Amino acid sequence: MSKGIYNVPRPKNEPILSYAPGSNEKANLKAQLQAYKAEETDIPMYIGGKEVRTNKKIRISPPHEHKHTLGYFNEGDASHVKEAIDVALDARKSWAEMSWEHRAAIFLKAADLVAGPYRAKINAATMLGQSKNAFQAEIDAACEYIDFLRFNVFFMTELYAQQPQSALGMWNRLEHRPLEGFVFAITPFNFTSIAGNLPGAPALMGNSVVWKPAYTQIYSAQVLMEVFKEAGLPDGVINLIYVDGPVAGEVVFNHPDFAGLHFTGSTSVFQSLWRTIGGNIHKYKTYPRIVGETGGKDFIVAHKSADAKALATAIVRGAFEFQGQKCSAASRAYIPDNIWNEVKSSILDDLKAIKMGSPEDFTNFMNAVIDERSFDKIAGFIDDAKNNDEVEIIAGGGYDKTEGYFIEPTVIVTKDPMYRTMCEEIFGPVITIYVYPQNNYEAVLEMVDNTSPYALTGAVFSQDRYAAEFATKKLVNAAGNFYINDKPTGAVVGQQPFGGARASGTNDKAGSILNLIRWVSPRTIKETFDPPKNFRYPFMGEE
Repeated sequence: MSKGIYNVPRPKNEPILSYAPGSNEKANLKAQLQAYKAEETDIPMYIGGKEVRTNKKIRISPPHEHKHTLGYFNEGDASHVKEAIDVALDARKSWAEMSWEHRAAIFLKAADLVAGPYRAKINAATMLGQSKNAFQAEIDAACEYIDFLRFNVFFMTELYAQQPQSALGMWNRLEHRPLEGFVFAITPFNFTSIAGNLPGAPALMGNSVVWKPAYTQIYSAQVLMEVFKEAGLPDGVINLIYVDGPVAGEVVFNHPDFAGLHFTGSTSVFQSLWRTIGGNIHKYKTYPRIVGETGGKDFIVAHKSADAKALATAIVRGAFEFQGQKCSAASRAYIPDNIWNEVKSSILDDLKAIKMGSPEDFTNFMNAVIDERSFDKIAGFIDDAKNNDEVEIIAGGGYDKTEGYFIEPTVIVTKDPMYRTMCEEIFGPVITIYVYPQNNYEAVLEMVDNTSPYALTGAVFSQDRYAAEFATKKLVNAAGNFYINDKPTGAVVGQQPFGGARASGTNDKAGSILNLIRWVSPRTIKETFDPPKNFRYPFMGEE
């Protein structure tokens, strides 16, 4: 087993529990779901050691049962952003000076808490607040987050081990200092693990953080904060605020001590924030680190040699798990005509067997999309397809928001490879398929590379190794995470570091040492044991 220089062993990935009928984990999870449903929660902001409540309460409801109230969160304003920054800066000095072992111990304890007593809590909160089924919650809120916590500690020691050589008579070393200022973490609704990692990774490296989650993820964000507190994270290191984005941005991005942005969200928002930071660059004490993972128009492209059944399964899982709301979800596919009928038949058979409804019913594969705004946007794409002669909806196409924001898994087949659902990000359970002549593989790869501004994930299916290699090279810049004979979702920490380029982000690879590097500012120290005592060099001597 490999170890870092500080004798920290490389972790193993957290095992995924099955939640099979009769299992203890299923019984515990169902009990926690019932407990959360039975009590309305008043969710405070956490600034320093204080639980902060306001007069503005915003209701939280499950996306799959929007008439039920889970609780209310307390929305803040600009004054709370200022307070959170002040508290973070006050906490920074002691936290930055704490030895790495003690910082690591806090996050390793947090991992054990999530793996043990908080597992049912974090999964149940994710299921109810974000409408994920038990498996999707388990691989996200429990397993992936545990892996982030444990692997980040290992990667931290690997980073600290990066030290320069020293010549005789001197000692050279690198001090991996935290950034000078505070880090602002903006987290998305779709992954509880990302919501925990975006503030957690900079904090592990000695930074103090102001954390603004998506409003639709606050229900599980509170559980993350409970874990941090029980693990012993000092007050003020991570400050959790619920403030409207532009209000928070006006304070954060005008502050001289702003030192870094850790972001996951939409491309348009990220680009807007980048422009704001650039316009304010003269105001900052240091050049801020900007790390972001944004949108995707993730693809599956098949060669004529592809295994039709494996391809169909990848389309169904890759496009419709968690209602297509993963950044990596497959939303466009290119399939050769020689295998299309078999692929189509398999997809349609699978979709007939898929149940959709509340995640509290463990027989449901699909649940609701996150909110009404998302529902309306996705429904708009579907309606456009229904009215376009160039496309055909061969499965799904229905939607209903009477009780929850439910959209059927929808498969569109297009004659136009540049039809809007092949190009634009949808972020819902819709995939568009273009069937191409089987011998046009190279031209289709060119099309895949140039259709979308994004470059997050993509997959190629081929039993022909030359064809697989050709696609790997042809699509070298088309995806930051590239899969061969697998769906383009499901990156595992420590196995497939995640992130994309082009309009999909800065590609700083969450779940790897590459991300942690962004949260330190190295200082080189040279110590000379016997310094010169004469300014003259040997060449200056007389003949």
